[in-house]
Amino acid sequence: MSLSQKRSYLFAGLAILCWSSVSTAFKLGLMHLTPVGLLFTSAFVATLFLAISYALSPGSQEQGLIPNLYKSLPAGLLNPFLYYLVLFSAYSRLRAQEAQALNYTWAIVLTLLSALLLKQRFRLKDLLALLFSFAGVIVISTRGQVLKLHFDDAGGTLLAIGSSVIWALYWIINLKDARRDVSKLFFNFLVGFLLIAVYVILSKSPLLLPEANILDALLYGVWVGIFEMGLTFVLWLQALKLTQNTASISNLIFITPFLSMLLIREVLGEPIHPATIIGLVMIVVSNLYQKI
Repeated sequence: MSLSQKRSYLFAGLAILCWSSVSTAFKLGLMHLTPVGLLFTSAFVATLFLAISYALSPGSQEQGLIPNLYKSLPAGLLNPFLYYLVLFSAYSRLRAQEAQALNYTWAIVLTLLSALLLKQRFRLKDLLALLFSFAGVIVISTRGQVLKLHFDDAGGTLLAIGSSVIWALYWIINLKDARRDVSKLFFNFLVGFLLIAVYVILSKSPLLLPEANILDALLYGVWVGIFEMGLTFVLWLQALKLTQNTASISNLIFITPFLSMLLIREVLGEPIHPATIIGLVMIVVSNLYQKI
């Protein structure tokens, strides 16, 4: 194995470890912050981190400020603004294990939207993967009571799946953006944070819960901003840049939800329901089947 490939696996492994911790951080943060508060705090931290990364990257002045902001308006609206607002709202209603498992339907949703919006071919195997993934969603949402179709929190389930749709749309928009990855990330987050700030002011949404510990609230906001939104994307992009086999790196992302389950159980003390494991396996298998 070449040195470049070893470094690629190292960066990918660090990114996976970071992402594995964030479901737990979401739930802990939401004990002190409202979904809007966690979004505002973490997006602010991520934007600062990405600003530093952008300033230190070569060719950072390739375009002016206004053109970059204009190009990032649609993407910034989707991510971080709408995506994380919907995702954090889902986490505030669902158990962590359910929210993070349902969020992994985004890859299947991406295939469907690519066929609709990009006119890509939709194969029989794509349909089978979509149906199998949807069956996994039903298993998780009903906690295994599939025949009764009793959803523990239908609204929370819709929010979690809705976040996958938003994320898939964000990916499609990014595919059409020819700017460097670091530039796109920074300006997307800058636009997104400005939109979040306007939303907070106009909606007068509270950021802290009544029983909040301000220090803990800031700690979890920083954790999510760095390890979910900022540093981890930089690590992952570096892994993809260095690898000689993109598929071998991309498929590693499906280790993340299982590591996340361990942290959810050990740190949050949340018993892992067998239906969550079964449904998650169904979603991951459908994604891998589609990729083969």
